[in-house]
Amino acid sequence: MPGGGVAGALHSAAGPGLAEECRPMAPIRPGEAVITGAHNLPNRFVIHCLGPVYGVDEPSDHWLAECYRNSLELADSKGVESVAFPALSAGAFGYPVEGAAEVAMATVREVLPRLENVTRVRFVLFGVADEQVFSRCLLSTIE
Repeated sequence: MPGGGVAGALHSAAGPGLAEECRPMAPIRPGEAVITGAHNLPNRFVIHCLGPVYGVDEPSDHWLAECYRNSLELADSKGVESVAFPALSAGAFGYPVEGAAEVAMATVREVLPRLENVTRVRFVLFGVADEQVFSRCLLSTIE
């Protein structure tokens, strides 16, 4: 449902129809992913997942990996070719950016080869510092 951060920005840009479509699906649990239409956004779908609150939803690394895994598998089942993620749980939920990046990159690297439709995964991050951390983690998973 609408809130702050990335979810708030998405709901604001998508318009009130997004919240209406989400309402019957709420609440979701950490690691769970659901999909809706994109409403006023320029894409077909929005995948909603609830990342873990670091230090509360344990084991946090498991639930964070489940967010990425479930989101990618859901996108693939809908024929989506390209997915964009923020740094899930690394904002208000307190997950350290380095750890969040490691989980994200490892999970995407594990899941992507077995998907039929998703061929591109992007990370849309808050700033240069986060981008550097994610880039470093990406490079370390390739080496």
